[in-house]
Amino acid sequence: MVERADEAPLLFWAEGPAVSAPPPAAETGGVGGRRLGGGWSAAPWVCEEEEDEAEAAGPPRAEAEEDQIVAVFVVTFDPRTGNMVEWCLPQDIDLEGVEFKSMASGSHKIQSDFIYFRKGLCFGLACFANMPVESELERGARMKSVGILSPSYTLLYRYMHFLENQVRHQLEMPGHYSHLEAFYDDKKGVLPDSKGTTTSQQPVHWLPSIHRYMYPEMKITHPAGCMSQFIKFFGEQILVLWKFALLRKRILIFSPPPVGVVCYRVYCCCCLANVSLPGLGGTVPESKPFFYVNVADIEMLETEVSYVACTTEKIFEEKRDLYDVYVDNQNVKTHHEHLQPLLKINSADKEKYRRLNDQRQMLMYSQEVGEDCSSCEEDLFILFFMEQNNRIFQTLMEVSASQDKTLTADHARGMGLDPQGDRSFLMDLLEVYGIDVMLVIDNPCCT
Repeated sequence: MVERADEAPLLFWAEGPAVSAPPPAAETGGVGGRRLGGGWSAAPWVCEEEEDEAEAAGPPRAEAEEDQIVAVFVVTFDPRTGNMVEWCLPQDIDLEGVEFKSMASGSHKIQSDFIYFRKGLCFGLACFANMPVESELERGARMKSVGILSPSYTLLYRYMHFLENQVRHQLEMPGHYSHLEAFYDDKKGVLPDSKGTTTSQQPVHWLPSIHRYMYPEMKITHPAGCMSQFIKFFGEQILVLWKFALLRKRILIFSPPPVGVVCYRVYCCCCLANVSLPGLGGTVPESKPFFYVNVADIEMLETEVSYVACTTEKIFEEKRDLYDVYVDNQNVKTHHEHLQPLLKINSADKEKYRRLNDQRQMLMYSQEVGEDCSSCEEDLFILFFMEQNNRIFQTLMEVSASQDKTLTADHARGMGLDPQGDRSFLMDLLEVYGIDVMLVIDNPCCT
């Protein structure tokens, strides 16, 4: 297919304006640094939009996920020594490698960015900004990132605007950490132990639970437009990624900076593999969103059997032992010969993509005429793939429980698959999930 330039943002997020020198009169004032002109409340990390949503929702529910910020930090680029953590709370926390995770390789070419990443059992979000300065010591540019760590990535985006504001503050007034100190004091949580648990929270969950009656919570897990822009960007190739995600392959997405929108592609790719059937694949590896990775993560990636990640470092393409699937722009490829058939779009894939677009058009029409104001594209896309996955595994488990355990072409068609085009996909699926059936599709051979 013809490759398009990777310019359109996955979300309606645009690179921010260049940071300029601070104005003569300070913009901040009032209690706790309220920004004049609106946008920030008394606590500078709480935006007015979030306050309005909270008021509309009423009293907080006991089961709502709590904020657990285990660290806040500032990373700077030193022309002599490179990336370094210049400040953090708590002071004794291990942030090794965060100086590279929160400032992606190649960031010096852009003005601003945001980055999701994984650090041990925690997830991080950092906002980067680049400000020109008249300083020979800094070689004409001052670059910093301000970020946070949490055991869960689903709530990190709430603090995106605060981090964007703070990184500009750090560029204009280096060394002033009072807002970050107050933020950490207000939001600090407990770092998980080696088993991923603490005395005050549940084990880390890589993917949010998705259920028809949990739409409000589900929407919190990804900013608006994430899934719809993801599918618009990849087109029919989304079905190729869906199969690789369901097979729990190691998927690495390459893109030059800015990397923020590519981090959302990582999340969306993991969402393609959601299954809500109980008791399925207890030994199957989780589909883990690692988000941004760099060369410092190579040793860690060598031990992983399943992940989805993104990088700005082209050298990863040469390290084939680290990944199964490599995505460069909209070009999805694999060096494994037995996975090559999965790269081809078959008739069943085209039908699923057509059905997906038809449902989207129907939703848009319902919204235009005012018949449906509660659903959104994100709900539709995530449910579409989850129901597809449920149908496949429900059929496979029923066949496995039958007397002859024979999976036929009719079964494949009933699952929405192409009997011939998806034969290798089905064979891999049975092996990965340990499902005991015999595959007999226009071939005397079976598995």
